[in-house]
Amino acid sequence: MDECHIHQHGSRITAWYPAEVKDPIIVHAPGREKVGIIGAVRASDGKLVAMEENKFNAETVQSFLDILIGHRTEGKVMMVIIDNARFHHAKLLDGWLEKNVDNFKLLFLPPYSPELNHIERVWKLLRRQCTHNVYFETLDQLKKTLLAKLKEWANPNSALASLCAV
Repeated sequence: MDECHIHQHGSRITAWYPAEVKDPIIVHAPGREKVGIIGAVRASDGKLVAMEENKFNAETVQSFLDILIGHRTEGKVMMVIIDNARFHHAKLLDGWLEKNVDNFKLLFLPPYSPELNHIERVWKLLRRQCTHNVYFETLDQLKKTLLAKLKEWANPNSALASLCAV
């Protein structure tokens, strides 16, 4: 087997292979488990509001909106740019949206336009900074790493604000 360079950072292991290695053998933990996160980023200053969620449906979206509206600036309407996932259009949300019509608006992106969605840029940066080329032996190690970064980004920050700059 070709030489592999491995560095350990606490419970994380980072590995890379020389460019001439065409088919490296990569060790990974078995399973198809994943970490689900729902979130929104405030474009003006990069503040992230996020929560871990096992599944995504109208109920979880409504729970997230309950949390998100708590971050609304008093006297201002919160405008949330959102994609067209089926559960974002669920009838279940109609009552919540009617109740909060004076303080909260959803603006749906055109279909098939993830490049316009700021949160997609955040998820890409999260993966690049936390999971790319990193082996996590357990799902808990992965969660701990991701949640630590999300906690850091819960404060206004220039990294996320620059992602939202248009």
